Amino acid sequence: MALTDEAMDKIKAMIVDGELAPGSRLPKEDVLAGQLGLSRSSLREAVRALTAMRILVTRQGDGTYVSSLEPHLLLETLSFASDVSQGQTALQLLQVRRLLEPQATGLAAALLGRGDLRELRALLARSRSATTVEEFVVHDIEFHLRIVAAVGNPVLSMLLQVLSTQTQRVRIVRGTRAERAVEHAHREHEEILRALENRDALLAASAATVHVSAVEQWVARSLVDTSLQVAED
Repeated sequence: MALTDEAMDKIKAMIVDGELAPGSRLPKEDVLAGQLGLSRSSLREAVRALTAMRILVTRQGDGTYVSSLEPHLLLETLSFASDVSQGQTALQLLQVRRLLEPQATGLAAALLGRGDLRELRALLARSRSATTVEEFVVHDIEFHLRIVAAVGNPVLSMLLQVLSTQTQRVRIVRGTRAERAVEHAHREHEEILRALENRDALLAASAATVHVSAVEQWVARSLVDTSLQVAED
């Protein structure tokens, strides 16, 4: 593994130093291995790992290229970490979301057009008619991402998407009294949208803070309850 890490570091150094620009094709395997002083097997492992990280892109029959290196593309690889996060890690992700999403929601108040607001209202209607937790979560995610998208920063949008994936949200809702949690979410969504419709940035940010904090507090309480149960056992 150490040799693979070394190979990855050397390829990344070439990208950082500008020897390999975004979109450029890597030299042939034997040439690159010799250039970096690596075995071909170590180089292959490094290329596989960097491809999984979206740093490299392999085109069958054409070779391996440096990706566009767009930050939002690279952030997609973090989605798995969010999907599998539980306990303290899930709480930490929610804490970061609370620091970012309310500010983005406040900014969106001045940027959302009438058509955007109508779409958000339609999303809430579909959310209320959802018959399963999974269906509700789909609309919940779209509602928040539509708001953040108005800010026009794809890195921010991807980061917030990564911080709270569909898998994670379904798990959290199922871990609560689902009907009660969903009803609370409906009310909080309504408060957010009403503030956006009134172009009230401060109120929109506050409503978003309340919404994310409610989920964060539930996860925190569940950690305490679990710790107490373990201690009793």
